[in-house]
This record gives sequence, structure tokens and C-alpha cells, in this order.
Amino acid sequence: MEQKAYYHLPGLFEFYDLYKVFLPLFREHREYFYDWCEIGSIYGAPCDCIWGGGRVGFGDADPEKVLALVKEYGISPRLTFSNSLLKEEHLADRKCNALCVMFGNSGDVPGGIIISSDLLLKYIRNKYPGFYFVSSTTKVLTDIRDCINELDRKEFRYVVPDFRLNKVLPECGLTEVRKAKVEYLCNECCWFDCYDRKNCYENVSRKSLGEDVEDHVCISPDAERGYRFSDAMKNPGFIGIRDIRETYLPKGFHHFKIEGRSLGSAIVLEFLLYYMTKPEYQLRVREEIYLDSMLDIF
Repeated sequence: MEQKAYYHLPGLFEFYDLYKVFLPLFREHREYFYDWCEIGSIYGAPCDCIWGGGRVGFGDADPEKVLALVKEYGISPRLTFSNSLLKEEHLADRKCNALCVMFGNSGDVPGGIIISSDLLLKYIRNKYPGFYFVSSTTKVLTDIRDCINELDRKEFRYVVPDFRLNKVLPECGLTEVRKAKVEYLCNECCWFDCYDRKNCYENVSRKSLGEDVEDHVCISPDAERGYRFSDAMKNPGFIGIRDIRETYLPKGFHHFKIEGRSLGSAIVLEFLLYYMTKPEYQLRVREEIYLDSMLDIF
């Protein structure tokens, strides 16, 4: 039996309308898609969520509708609670606690929390024990020793290392237990030599808390271009479908995160086509989603 890749997709709240169309297509026409891949989870956070991190802007979809959708398709919802600057007084936030109550009861498939703050981790573990936890890439774990220490933490089901370890970890001789917890960030477009990535994420955390801070100035030489998938594919840390099938799966790695919460439905659809859809069906999937739902989604 061929080993499976599990994709963790962006935009639980941000791209609800896209997934409302894509998920029925994925279920009803499984022949359009690679049989070696599955959807492991969909992650995101609603707007005005002070525990949120990673990206600013978050989604505006109704949480009840979002939860109903993932329950219908048996997909794990992950709340992106990766703010790294939380203090004790932030733990009582009504909106974030209400989301935990709601998504902690996500049906047969448990919900997850993508998390950076140990303070928040302890709080949610004690108050809402039904969740599993994912160590956020916003920790910027670029040192292999730090990454291995994180993999050894029993609190985490998965760990998302910094993308600059993508090509290093498969060669490190990790134990099978550690391999099972690694979740690779596949399509990062950030400058590979960036030394300011943690500050960028902290700027987002401050904005999520409502602090009046200026936008972080990206130091990438090509920052003005914004995200382009074609640029991401040239990144030394990029993981493509050939890499997944020929390197990562044979070496025992099965979990792959696709970024894109701030990029819009059109580019996220391109990710779904590239990573999950057989080439001969990509146009058909694109047409069905665009033509059936263009006014609602795009």
C-alpha cells in the first residue's frame, strides 16, 4: 500500500466559501485527485482574535458554519492561536474561549490548536482537554537541536519547524516517533537568508493584541513583489510533489503544511491544484470551482 501524505490547508475561516465548493468535489470526484494524499486539517482564525498570530486579517466566516462544514467532511479544524506575546490577562478573552468551547466539540475528528505561547498552552490543556496541539512555525526553530527538543515535548502532536530545516531534517536520522511529529511548511516564499523572521511574527502578535504598531518592514530583496508561487518554487526550502513522493514519504514523513491564509482564494486554489490534483484534471477542477462559484468566492 502506498504511503499517504496529509496536507494541512490554510483558511479555515478565511476561505470558507472556497472549501464549501472544493470539499464536495474532493469527495465526489476522488478520481480527479492523487490517491496518495489526504486532507489532514484546515487551519485558521477568525477576525479580531487576540490569541491569533502568524498573519493579520483573519477570516470573517461564521464559526458555526465553519464547524458544520468540517464535521460534515470529517476534517480536523485547527485554530491558529500562535500569538507569542500573550499575558495572563489575555487568557480570559471571551471570543477565544468561546471558540475553544465550540471547536473542542468538533465531532469524531478532534480539533487542534496551533500554538506558540507556553502560557496559552498550559491554559488550554487544563481548561479544554479535547484538543491536540501543534507547535507553531512562528517559533522560528532554525537550530536542529532546538527542533529535536521540540519534537520530544509530549504536549505536541506535531511540530512545524522553520522552513529552512526542510532539507536538513530528512538527513538527520530522526527516530520514527520524531518523524511522525514533523509537519513541513512546503511553500514558503520568505527570503531564505532572512534573519528578521521572528520580529516579523512578533509584529503580527502585537497587532492582534490591538497595539498601535507600524507594519514590519520586510528586509527581503524582493519584498515589493509580494507572494508569488513561482518564486516560492525557487526557494531552497520549497517542497514540491516530487519531493514528497520520492524523498519525504519513503523516509517516513507524512505531514505537510501549505501556507496561504493572507493570499486570497485564487492562489489557494492553485495550491490545491498543484499539490492534490492530477494534471489531467486540473483544468476541470479549476473550471468547476470558477464557473460554479465565481461570484461568491473570487
